Amino acid sequence: MPRSTPDSQGRSIRLQRIGEQVRHALAEVIGRGELRDELLQRTIVSISEVRVTADLRHATVFVKALGGDDDQAVVKALAGHARYLRGEVARHMATKYTPDLRFRPDESYDAGARIDAILRRPTIARDLEPEVRLPTLSDYDDED
Repeated sequence: MPRSTPDSQGRSIRLQRIGEQVRHALAEVIGRGELRDELLQRTIVSISEVRVTADLRHATVFVKALGGDDDQAVVKALAGHARYLRGEVARHMATKYTPDLRFRPDESYDAGARIDAILRRPTIARDLEPEVRLPTLSDYDDED
């Protein structure tokens, strides 16, 4: 019997759970504003996912800067505080190892926006059934 059941994408549920613990710990530390970095203090940082390797030695943290700030600059700033953040994650977790943190920009938001733009093209929208039509801003009343 396998030690950890894989999900539909083949990833271990145990590793996903540990990744979520790391994500919550990082979100708490960053959200409290403990990092002495002007960019990180004025930027809202979304941590969308943390992928942990099977040996728990490395974790890839996917981040997105909200509010129009440069994702690469935020990734660089977080990488500069990686040792401190790893120590804070270790304080929040009860695992044998605390993974080294690698920060990457989250491209899934951009991919979703590209797909949304494609679906809203008139040539595509006309092929969609009327009940599957995507709502637009004019479909919502300000009075609701």
